[in-house]
Amino acid sequence: MSKLKIEDAMIRALELALNGPAKGVNPQVGAVILDSTGEILGEGFHKGSGTPHAEVVALGAALSGSQKLPSGSVAVVTLEPCNHTGKTGPCAQALIEAGVSKVVFASSDPGENSSGGANTLRAAGIEVESGMMSEKADEQLRVWLSSTKNQRPFVTLKWASSVDGRAAAEDGSSKWISGADSRADAHRRRSEVDAILVGTGTALIDDPELTARNTDGTLQESQPLRVVLGTRELPSNLRVFNSDAETVTIKTQSIHGALSELYERGVKHVLVEGGPTLASRFVQMDLVDEFVIYLAPKLLGGDKLAIGSIDVPSIDKAKGLVFKEVSKLGDDILIVAQPVREG
Repeated sequence: MSKLKIEDAMIRALELALNGPAKGVNPQVGAVILDSTGEILGEGFHKGSGTPHAEVVALGAALSGSQKLPSGSVAVVTLEPCNHTGKTGPCAQALIEAGVSKVVFASSDPGENSSGGANTLRAAGIEVESGMMSEKADEQLRVWLSSTKNQRPFVTLKWASSVDGRAAAEDGSSKWISGADSRADAHRRRSEVDAILVGTGTALIDDPELTARNTDGTLQESQPLRVVLGTRELPSNLRVFNSDAETVTIKTQSIHGALSELYERGVKHVLVEGGPTLASRFVQMDLVDEFVIYLAPKLLGGDKLAIGSIDVPSIDKAKGLVFKEVSKLGDDILIVAQPVREG
């Protein structure tokens, strides 16, 4: 097998991690086991909740029937090895029992129950190096890290609007503000999240399906949980209640309460597609972790804004954003941004 420097092994581990499911409770993690000369003994990635973690998969390949790894072996992992027993055992203990000499990981685990693997390894006399390529790993794990740290789903707020910020014309018509390329991108993003959330107002007025569809209108393989938030009664014949995907209604006005309920259901990433009232509330409460905005080359005027009041009394109180991506989608502009937060 090929021989790698530890930095190259981390690059390989980050590549392996992306083979795991992007959705779900558990993070995407990759692991590579090297001997003392840099030869790859084994590698692996996590295939999802209930399956062996990346370190255990890599150890299985590396041990190949043996009880212990060769002296001087190094485990290179994208996330700090876990230190708790859930559906599988603690990876830190598995590495100790396998006789690994050194563990190098990129991102630290912020989990209340799962963190502490590095300390356990050090206590067992194993050399530990943390933070290698952490910036890249943190970006790759950003949804899971944020959700785990904040104990709520990572929130993406999405809207499509004209250049002057209108989501609809004066008569209320809004199909279609954005072009076909933008709509295809929006459906792709739907397929990549755990849940999509709207308020009862949007459910009643727009009657959306909230499914992820291909350009020909067929359903994509992966569908988000459809969530309708609010206390108004909804007729059962709304399209959001069809059999194309699972739907839950959360009868509360509390956004914090709704996010807590979704987190308890295992939702790590929620896409908010509600109207301006719901969007404004999420922004006011500083609960948006990512903005996805499609700007169409149109002017509509009027008062049908994509987002309502967010309690910004003066320009010096404006809520700052960092543009992470600005690109063309057909005739439209896609902006992906993150809020500026202190600390």
